Amino acid sequence: MFIGIGRYEFFLPLSESLKDKRRVLRSVTMVVNKRFNVSIAEVDHQDLWQRASLGVTCVSGSMDQCHQVLEEVERTMEKVAIEGAEIVGRERRFVSMEDL
Repeated sequence: MFIGIGRYEFFLPLSESLKDKRRVLRSVTMVVNKRFNVSIAEVDHQDLWQRASLGVTCVSGSMDQCHQVLEEVERTMEKVAIEGAEIVGRERRFVSMEDL
């Protein structure tokens, strides 16, 4: 069993309040939750208007499948991000259950 972990840093240039930021993140997380069987949550910068960090995890029987899922998730987040939001940083790690 393998675990894929992704962290995606967003810049939200048009966000003028936390309410604006939540609207953008809610749209992204709802679409990702519908299309993929992954966990997704805001993991940092909760008090900043124009920055956000989303964490995504997936579990699969192969590392290649985890890698593919996280790539698809990233592409989807880029497509559905509204109000000029863009991914400015990304980090992915893969862990084998045997390594834990």
